[in-house]
Amino acid sequence: MTQALYTAEAHVAGGRSGRGRTADGRLELDLRQPKELGGDGEGANPEQLFAIGYAACFGTTLALAGQRAKLKADDAEIASSVSLLPIDGGRFKLGVELRITLPSVTGEQAAGLARTAHQVCPYSNAVRGNVEVGLTVNGTRL
Repeated sequence: MTQALYTAEAHVAGGRSGRGRTADGRLELDLRQPKELGGDGEGANPEQLFAIGYAACFGTTLALAGQRAKLKADDAEIASSVSLLPIDGGRFKLGVELRITLPSVTGEQAAGLARTAHQVCPYSNAVRGNVEVGLTVNGTRL
């Protein structure tokens, strides 16, 4: 395996109804099922954490793609949705929607940068072929 540039470490006890913390202590939170799944909704859930992580990573990747193209793309805002979807046999899968607002470039440039970011972003690469990811850029679905 290639040497890692960075490794995040976390510990969870109790699954979706437990407590999670990162090894460095910077993040510690209660985990709870959302109300829609029968929980009390009083803590964070894995889908929320994934949505934040994906949006943050995609935004950074978009800014880097802009730098490489000599375009300003560091003003992007990403609204992300991660859905838990039932599939056959009592199994589940994830669905992701990324709604990207990139005001500093033209619509065509923004779409091109989003496509490039989607090919480079580590989260996009991790889910490719397994999770359907929808991209909307400045109101236009790609």
